[in-house]
Amino acid sequence: MSQLAQTCAITDLDQAVDEALARHGGDSTRLLQILIRAQERLDWLPPRAVTRIAAALGLSRARVEGVVGFYSFLHARSVGRYRVLFADNIVEEMQGAPALMRRLCERLWIEPGKVSEDGLVSVDATSCIGMGDQGPSALVNGVTITGLDEERIDAISELIREQISLESWPREFFAVDDNIRRRDILLNDRLAPGEALRRAVAIGGGALLAQVKTANLRGRGGAGFSTAQKWEFCREAPAQGGGRVVVCNADEGEPGTFKDRVLLTSFADHVFEGMTLAALAIGASKGFLYLRGEYRYLRDHLEQVLERRRAERLLGNGILGAPGFDFDIDIHLGAGAYICGEESALIESLEGKRGTPRIRPPFPVTHGYLGQPTSVNNVETLALVPIIAARGGEWFAQIGTKLSTGTKLLSVSGDCAAPGVYEFPFGVTIAEVLEACGAMDTQGVQLGGAAGMTLAPHEFGRRVAFEDAPTAGALMVFDGSRDMFAVARNFVRFFAHESCGFCTPCRVGTALLRDCLDKLQQGNGSPLDLVEIERLDRVLQTTSHCGLGQAAANPVLDGFRNFRAAYDRRMLHREFQPAFNLDAALARARQLTGRDDASAHFPERRS
Repeated sequence: MSQLAQTCAITDLDQAVDEALARHGGDSTRLLQILIRAQERLDWLPPRAVTRIAAALGLSRARVEGVVGFYSFLHARSVGRYRVLFADNIVEEMQGAPALMRRLCERLWIEPGKVSEDGLVSVDATSCIGMGDQGPSALVNGVTITGLDEERIDAISELIREQISLESWPREFFAVDDNIRRRDILLNDRLAPGEALRRAVAIGGGALLAQVKTANLRGRGGAGFSTAQKWEFCREAPAQGGGRVVVCNADEGEPGTFKDRVLLTSFADHVFEGMTLAALAIGASKGFLYLRGEYRYLRDHLEQVLERRRAERLLGNGILGAPGFDFDIDIHLGAGAYICGEESALIESLEGKRGTPRIRPPFPVTHGYLGQPTSVNNVETLALVPIIAARGGEWFAQIGTKLSTGTKLLSVSGDCAAPGVYEFPFGVTIAEVLEACGAMDTQGVQLGGAAGMTLAPHEFGRRVAFEDAPTAGALMVFDGSRDMFAVARNFVRFFAHESCGFCTPCRVGTALLRDCLDKLQQGNGSPLDLVEIERLDRVLQTTSHCGLGQAAANPVLDGFRNFRAAYDRRMLHREFQPAFNLDAALARARQLTGRDDASAHFPERRS
């Protein structure tokens, strides 16, 4: 590179960094947003950019590097002008995503996980990107592409080779459908923007909180904690200076879940109105929507909805003319970290840090964002609040079951005729959902994603409810042709990849569990390996710091319980066998030396 070209490149880099810093006010708590913005301009984060950002924010370079290294969508080295990431969830794996990824790599003459020699493109896999109802899918430079097949893969390879900008690619590549298959009180709701808010302002925040309590609304993120109780704790906690905060957790990272994507696409007003109602109830003045990086394509749409609501006086100062009712919402983008779905890790990320779960207590409701009382609620939970505000808590409480009131959105994918989003009253059986989606010959259902439970046919009478079979919303269907060991192995690989590394049991245990299942897959399994897997499962469940490590063993434990034959088929040896086969590893050396006599082999291991 000539000196002039180097000077121009440095100038462009400095301008990109300065623009990112200016856009976010040079605020160190917005470090993640600054890094995302700079990378959008630069394609990656060169050392000079990291140094410049650290100096401008008054942070150590190590602190900034630590954040860059934590999030999988931030890059400390070039990943090419085109970065293609195929979704690696089990449903899309069954749909042929690995073969499509190999096809693209072959056509582009590159290896998976590596950058092409000309620096143009890289192809790799990533975790579920929330498109299980219309896969195989991928991200290209962070933008979602759905409905992949061989024809579309071939077209993409030509577009990349010809260096056609993403803006000029066929629009149908980027189509994302809602695929709403069954509607109930939420997906059928037609409340006008501000309608529920006007009613709530008229009765006051305390009365609104009482209605939410009467409704017995519980968090739809999976844990099922009482929404009213969370709001009460936050409302009563002393706020020191900065005031209280409402956070919408839109980091929908659980494999097989995509119902929040639909709500953000077609019911954004419900979500933002729910956040504003929460602010009225707890006395908050600041709100954040934490949007997962995989849903970056929704950001402009959501910003437009926020702008319209501000113009209609549904956000900002003196909302609807109510003195002192000041509340506004910022959108913060994630960058590819499943762990940020955990509320304290999400708050750490909001503060511009690595998304490491906090030690609790204290809890976010008393010491959350920047130490202020903070209520973190799921997208679906908040979308239901306007309905309660408009129709009353008693009406809502009559739907569903006594302990699980209202309805639940289910993201249904896998071996069924009609994948998509289904809204059922709580209490619906798994069998009823399978019938509704056109599933046939089902041998297993994964409810709640990788962290959930794997159910066999004798359990299909169980009901979707917090008191029976709770779920954040994922329901993946597997027919009789599927290998349930492969299902569990996919989930275990997911947990090993997504571990934040904070605690040793999870950091090491998930990797060991992954290696154990890989060993079985490679034909080196023995009964002793099952004993080791059970021991690892106990360690993960009892000693991990947060729910990720505690749930990492669930797919394997359920596999032992319901699909033991899939594991027993891989017990090819009576005695213990090491995972590494030295004799097989030397096969290439024997080929090169032309030797294949008995002396060039190690003695066979006994089975």
